[in-house]
Amino acid sequence: MTRFGRGAWLSLLGLVLFFGAWEGLARSGLVSALLVPPPSRVPAALVAEIAGGHWLPMVAASLGHYIAGVVLGSLLGIAVGVSVALSGRLDALLAWVIRTLRPIPAIAWIPFAIIWFGVSETAASFIISITVFWLNFFATVAAVRGIDKDLIEMADAFGQRSLFARVAKIVLPAASPGILSGLRAGIGQGWMTVVAAELFGIPGIGQRMMEASGLLATHIVVLYMVTIAGLYGVTDFLFMTMQKRVLAWQR
Repeated sequence: MTRFGRGAWLSLLGLVLFFGAWEGLARSGLVSALLVPPPSRVPAALVAEIAGGHWLPMVAASLGHYIAGVVLGSLLGIAVGVSVALSGRLDALLAWVIRTLRPIPAIAWIPFAIIWFGVSETAASFIISITVFWLNFFATVAAVRGIDKDLIEMADAFGQRSLFARVAKIVLPAASPGILSGLRAGIGQGWMTVVAAELFGIPGIGQRMMEASGLLATHIVVLYMVTIAGLYGVTDFLFMTMQKRVLAWQR
């Protein structure tokens, strides 16, 4: 068995042991099944949610503002990150603006999101984009600043002196491993922010979880927790597949 095969089997074993321990704890009577619902109730909950017309619309709604928030936050984060890394003046100009805004969590912007955009999907996308922006910004700045200076000098020697040529032909390709790492982190963090972004009434997974928790339907809450984990797994797998193709030149 190859090393990859052993790793995959061990990962699967770890997952089985985790859910097995969870199931055993829920059925042991040590804790209330209402507080810790067993994973075995999730399939029936999924069937009931689909039959009730809840699961698919909630997932589709969350995907809509998740994708919008991730795309917007990523593009802005990369663009501003490249600009700051290449321009000392811009870096100095924005240094304390960044230090002021960075510690503010995305959920702290919820009141402004409601005031500016109303209780809408745009407001949810705005909250998600803030989280994603900072991850991509700092990853891009670090990646661009880590580029070998000899590459820049070589570009000058071959006549690539314009800013556009440097960015398109030297900076972005050389910094792509670090930039893609930031993108991957943003994809994951975006799902963590979805629930918080939907807590103020935006239709989606977060809203449905709050409704279920209000009715003490904890098995429904677990279903949507598993749904988020599954959606993240799919998006992360697709991104990793794309990343391997983009970075094929590193092999």
